Amino acid sequence: MKVLFKRPAIALLFAVTAVNVSAQQDYFSNWPPGRSPKEIGKALAEHFIATPHTPNHTIVYSEVGTWYGALTFAELTHDTDLRDRLTRRFDPLLPGGAESALVPMRDHVDDSIFGIVPLQIYIETRNRKYLDYGIRFADRQWENPRPDGLSHETRYWIDDMYMLTILQLEAWRATGGRKYLDRDADEMAAYLDKLQQPNGLFYHAPDVPFFWGRGDGWVAAGMTEMLRDLPADHPQRARIMAGYKLMMAALLKYQAPDGMWRQLIDHDEAWEESSSSGMFTFALITGVRNGWLDAATYAPAARKAWIAVTGFIDQNNDMTNVCEGTNKLNSLDYYLNRKRRTGDFHGQEPILWAASALLR
Repeated sequence: MKVLFKRPAIALLFAVTAVNVSAQQDYFSNWPPGRSPKEIGKALAEHFIATPHTPNHTIVYSEVGTWYGALTFAELTHDTDLRDRLTRRFDPLLPGGAESALVPMRDHVDDSIFGIVPLQIYIETRNRKYLDYGIRFADRQWENPRPDGLSHETRYWIDDMYMLTILQLEAWRATGGRKYLDRDADEMAAYLDKLQQPNGLFYHAPDVPFFWGRGDGWVAAGMTEMLRDLPADHPQRARIMAGYKLMMAALLKYQAPDGMWRQLIDHDEAWEESSSSGMFTFALITGVRNGWLDAATYAPAARKAWIAVTGFIDQNNDMTNVCEGTNKLNSLDYYLNRKRRTGDFHGQEPILWAASALLR
């Protein structure tokens, strides 16, 4: 019996793979004018270089995420000039540099994520000084782990599922040190067990029962980044993949007809919000690209999302309809009435991630 079914099974596998690849080609090419990932990514990366640091006392995490997105775009397009200019923008932030006072130094997840920029620069340039600097942030995150082995920065806010985990993931990518990957996977699995709701989405916090768009966007992006690197036999991969697929199915249900998602995902009266939509677009594209998601089902949604969200880029290459910074509050009106920003890094970063996903 094994001999009889061996060839048809192989043929079926090739047929399924061919269909998946064909569906991707159909949906991830032939973009409307001005909407190709290379055009969009280049425009936003150049705009980032020309944009002053966030007017604050320190570099904020959304600027860090935009920097990371611009660097990955430069790597994927083999644009060494762009990479070098992004690197030179960072150099004044190195210890002793003219802008080093802007480096966020709190032992806090929102500040520690800064380390992903020097780590990504090291990955692309192999210049050891960036590794030595960036790895300090990743190591500090586990200097005093909790009794359960999780980082002392653990606070069970859904934002952390990207901001905490991406730093350890970049440390793994830069060094190949398995401890960074294992820490990361355990952290993500713990957050999934505690925070994911039966419908696949995530409340902003356990005491705030609202599916806030960007909060859920951080989760989607964090799981997506991790699944790109977790080996097939890693003990936490199945758990994280299950959480990812459950969330992607929910997002498909709540996607608006034009391809966007709303400030509160499950409220039709909420306004369409671009930062969350960009993060969900990144997650869907990557899932289809890697075969985690059925292309026939999810590729049309991913294409529609990319076209829709890039339509919120204005003539200055700024994202519009970006939710302002949002603390948690158990109030429906609080979320529905959040202000819409233009040019906020929260909106710029996921478009660069999504552009990179389309180019991988």
